[in-house]
Amino acid sequence: MKRFIGLTILLIMFISGIALAEEQGGTNPPTPPAAEQAAPAPAAPTAAAPAPELKPDPSGANTGGAAEVVGGSANAPTADDLKNLGPKEPLALKVADVVGHNRIALNIVWTLIAGFLVMFMQAGFAMVETGFTQAKNAGHTMAMNFMVYGLGMLGYWICGFALQMGGVGAGPLGGGTALLTNEFTITLFGKDFGLFGTTGFFLSGVSYDASIFALFLFQMVFMDTTATIPTGSMAERWNFKSFVVYAFFVGGILYPLYANWVWGGGWLSQLGKNFGLGHGHVDFAGSSVVHMVGGVAALAGAIVIGPRLGKFKDGKVHAIPGHHIPMAVVGTFILAFGWFGFNAGSSLAGTDLRIGVIATNTMLASAAGAFSSMLYMWIRYGKPDISMMCNGMLAGLVAITAPCAFVTAPSAVLIGFIAGILVCASVFFVERTLKVDDPVGAFSVHGVNGAWGVLSLGLLADGTYGDGLNGVSGTVKGLLYGDASQFFAQCLGTLTNIVYVFVVSYVFFKILDKIIGLRVSEEVELEGLDMSEVAVNAYPEFNLTKTHR
Repeated sequence: MKRFIGLTILLIMFISGIALAEEQGGTNPPTPPAAEQAAPAPAAPTAAAPAPELKPDPSGANTGGAAEVVGGSANAPTADDLKNLGPKEPLALKVADVVGHNRIALNIVWTLIAGFLVMFMQAGFAMVETGFTQAKNAGHTMAMNFMVYGLGMLGYWICGFALQMGGVGAGPLGGGTALLTNEFTITLFGKDFGLFGTTGFFLSGVSYDASIFALFLFQMVFMDTTATIPTGSMAERWNFKSFVVYAFFVGGILYPLYANWVWGGGWLSQLGKNFGLGHGHVDFAGSSVVHMVGGVAALAGAIVIGPRLGKFKDGKVHAIPGHHIPMAVVGTFILAFGWFGFNAGSSLAGTDLRIGVIATNTMLASAAGAFSSMLYMWIRYGKPDISMMCNGMLAGLVAITAPCAFVTAPSAVLIGFIAGILVCASVFFVERTLKVDDPVGAFSVHGVNGAWGVLSLGLLADGTYGDGLNGVSGTVKGLLYGDASQFFAQCLGTLTNIVYVFVVSYVFFKILDKIIGLRVSEEVELEGLDMSEVAVNAYPEFNLTKTHR
């Protein structure tokens, strides 16, 4: 443990040096405009003034302007209109400047509110996972869900955000996001493959900007959703010290790399631009980036840590019921509420009126998922199962997360309906065939339906939204609407996720098990993890205590 702490301190010192170099100019600063690179020609006494240098704007006072009006609506003025307007109507140009500033402000407010909703989802995850597990481990399960928020956030602040978004470039939040232009790339087949960003360590240097900070908050809470998923699959036997190491790892390394490939300008997002595969791998709000990463990592962790004592005794599968189903139901509703921020907020723009379609599709898919899972259990086992209704609703939400902006209402219902059936079938397959103990069905909800979500986009995107996404002109269309290449891009992104996340997670958990150990002793597991691991029993009046005779 001392060796790990020492290595962690050295890593932080190293990254601090990167952040300091970045603040002082760095070794890889953004490429200046051509006007700043070229020396002025001697024969041109009236050479044009160089473009103003883009600088971070910590206060936000100088963020947004008349340029943000361009493209703001179907009849918005063009850049040439504004250029011609200046000498003739200076007051109108000033008004346009205020309108542009307010447009960015509205986008930032929308993004922050959505981020707050997603943060509150952590309470929902805590309640669902705790309700589906045993009373003797309730405090420990709650503690993991509580601390993964803070620990994952610190890992993301140290290096995760830089690796994910350091090369993403300008976006709807404007301002200093245009300074996030440093992407580490390799060249293969004459094409650039972005692997990770290199700007934004510790949110320092050029990253000290109002727009970038807003982007960090929103992206951080998405990472935290990924981080908390394996706490369900590994619950009731995971020791707390190895959990702490995992939380830093997922926030700083595992999640950010795949997120960069899809959302940070990395190679999966450029499959369309480089190879003509639709718009590249498209995932509007995170079916693969968030949920599938968490779900596949949860499967790897559950395999390495092994089943709970008594789960697979004498070759039979033994149910270990959750202790508080009402808590899990309330947690599910909290998650469904927060999901409106998750999906609609991913526009990063309150000025994008597609958010109404996104929110409604999200709601419809969740209802369809709960309905189909209820029917499945009712028809197959004779009674509806409330725990599977909850997982069905969550499965519908996970599946619609990627295609929510690109499909019609009937398609959203279909996606959710299929998700509800998939989660039921997967839970029993994982438990009875694979013999993997996943107490809350984390892999089935998030992994299986994360994959279904991105594949459904490749099938059902109807071509009404997404013009210019990932640098490809035209809207996003799925296989059933005439673009087979988009479905192929979705398949490639899904396969990449499975291989990368499972292999890295499996190796990480194996190494962690050798160095620190993943699970508690049999004695602690039988007695309950609360007092042993987090020093407090969630329900002290329910626990038997030893007395002296």
